[in-house]
Formats: sequence, C-alpha cells, structure tokens
Amino acid sequence: MTLPGSFSFTLPDAIDIIATSILAYYLLLLIRGTRAVQIMIGLFVLVIVLALSNLLHLLVLATVMQYLLLGTAVTLPIVFQPELRRALEQIGRGGFLARPQTTEETLAASESVAIISQGAFALSRDRIGALIVIEQATGLREFLESGTQMDARLSIPLLSSIFTPRSPLHDGAVIVRGATIESAGCYLPLSDAIVTDRHFGTRHRAALGLSEQTDAVIVIVSEETGFVSVARDGRLSVEIDDEERLRKVLYACVRQTRSPRQAAGGILAKIRIPRANTRTEKLRT
Repeated sequence: MTLPGSFSFTLPDAIDIIATSILAYYLLLLIRGTRAVQIMIGLFVLVIVLALSNLLHLLVLATVMQYLLLGTAVTLPIVFQPELRRALEQIGRGGFLARPQTTEETLAASESVAIISQGAFALSRDRIGALIVIEQATGLREFLESGTQMDARLSIPLLSSIFTPRSPLHDGAVIVRGATIESAGCYLPLSDAIVTDRHFGTRHRAALGLSEQTDAVIVIVSEETGFVSVARDGRLSVEIDDEERLRKVLYACVRQTRSPRQAAGGILAKIRIPRANTRTEKLRT
C-alpha cells in the first residue's frame, strides 16, 4: 500500500510495528511493581532536561547531561540485573520452549501436593516452622548445593523429622522435585521487599526472595503463629487455614499438563493476561 507523499506502508512494516509494540508491552509488564519503574522515570527526567538544555543552547548543562546519561547507560545492566535475570529466565522457560508434562510427572506432582499439604498442617498444629520449596521449570541446583543432599522419598514423617527443632536441618529449606526431597537445610536468598506484617519473619523473606528469582512454589509454616502461606512470583498469600484449600492452591500453582498448542501460546498468554490476574494474586481473595 502506497500513501501520498512517497510514503509506503507494507506488510513487513505492519509486522515490525506489532512486534515492537508487543515487546515494549512485555517489558513494561516485567518492570511493573519493581524499583525499575522509578529508575525509568528518573532517566526520562534526565532526557527531558538534556532536550531542554539543547533547545535553549545551554552548552555547559547539555554537556554535563550528556556525560551523565552516558554513565547511566553503562551502569544500567548492573542496576537492572534482577529484572534482566528474571526476564531471561521467563523467556527461557516460556511457552515456545516448554514441553508437556508426562503422565508420570503429573502423578508425582499430585502426590507431592497432597503430602506437602498434609505435612504442612501437621507441622502447623505443633507450631513447628518449615520452608518447603517445590521446584518448577527453573533449576535450583545452586540452592540444592547449599544444603544436605538427601534424594529421599517425600513423606510426612520425613518432613516432620527434618523440621523438628532439634534437627540440624530444621533452620533451612527443603527442596522437593517431583516426589523426591532432593536436599534439606538449604539457604535461600532474602527478599529486599519491605514486609510490614510483624508476623512475617526470615522464613517469609527467604520464600519471597526465591520466588522473585525463580518460578518455584514455596510453602511457609510460621513457627511463631503456625500460619501457613504460599509464595510465588514474588507474592505472598494470606494465611491459608485449611488443608484442602492449601491443596487446591498448590494444584493451581504447580505446572499442569499442557497440550502442544497451549505450550506454544505460553508467552503470548503471559502478555495478554495482567499479572494481577494470576492465580497467586487470587489467593488474597
């Protein structure tokens, strides 16, 4: 299609505009709700000041702003390191590269959810703190190596013995892969997010920290109150007071069996659906 004034608009131009728009929208979704938003606003202000200084021929100010923006551009990868890492991880585990779960994996996940739900409330009744990590698409090897390798069958008695206060592994996290406890006593990264609830302690910050960096689902049992909650995608649910409800929440959070067509549309689905509408946000209702 050719427009007046020797301007042509072709199909590749339309594809280019649509693809760029989708990429920009996806990047905005990644930084929404993070400190990157304030940083982007600060950069926008600097660009406006530079433009005004050039427009008004303020040579000294324009030179200073140019060097300032140049230095800022160099440090951007460092400043945005958490966001860049999360973006690359999401692309790497996105729908285009995803594979459907096998029947064995689905059965193992279902069995694990049932055992973890029952074990979490058994620990909650005795006011025993616990941190149970369910591994998803993102590998947790670096955190597995910080604990004690177990490779043991997941069971309620084993969870109880690990988190018993006198156990040498009770302070760390248990990492579950399928129906197996891979490691216990693992150290998790603490979140920098400000948690105002006084009942939230180090376990909750550790769960949030891991959920910010990976797609793992973490079950937290508070030692102080016995409250059970779930962390995922940098969000923490409210107290879950029923074993059946916890089971349903975990079923909703863990990976479900997907057809090849659903797997191929995974990334586009993430773009279309706002983060506020994800299943983990619905835990607060």
